[in-house]
Amino acid sequence: MSRSSSSYHHGDLVTALETAAFELLAEQGHAALSLREVARRAGVSHNAPYHHFGDRTALLHHLAEAAMGRLLAAQQQALERAEGADAVERAVALGLAYTGWAVANPNAFAVVFDPAVCVPGQPTGEMGPLIAENERLLAETVAALAPGDPDGVAAVTSWAAVHGLAELVIAGHVPAAAAEPAIRSLMTALSPAHGG
Repeated sequence: MSRSSSSYHHGDLVTALETAAFELLAEQGHAALSLREVARRAGVSHNAPYHHFGDRTALLHHLAEAAMGRLLAAQQQALERAEGADAVERAVALGLAYTGWAVANPNAFAVVFDPAVCVPGQPTGEMGPLIAENERLLAETVAALAPGDPDGVAAVTSWAAVHGLAELVIAGHVPAAAAEPAIRSLMTALSPAHGG
């Protein structure tokens, strides 16, 4: 069913383009994503995306920022649901939210961590605060789990392990069902209260 640009109000076009871009991203990844293809999927003129994104790089930045926002929201919601639980359970909830979102959205996850899109140490103005908030969530959750880790080694270890696990599940090297016991084992090992 085709959509017409006349059916969009000024403020709705960006949403329509983003929706189309995420649909294409889910189907094919970001390497071949083009503004023309996004316009075609959204049912608007091929010039329409350029008014909002400027070029393909700006589109990829926007997708990475939106995807990072969604990943962050999934983790925040998991911690809200785990409120009142002990430190290990909260860390497990955070890790499962991270891997779960990544596995459910592998191409969106890939664009967030593509160093050509989100250059390490040089985030866009929109991405910077999202990264900072994600790092804060991780640091606070792991600090409660492993107090006495002033250098943040436990936080880096947790992120590296959970991120790597997500990548392995996405690639099919590890079954999705292995994620929870693996994350639980890691978080338990990091907690002095649980013998870590």
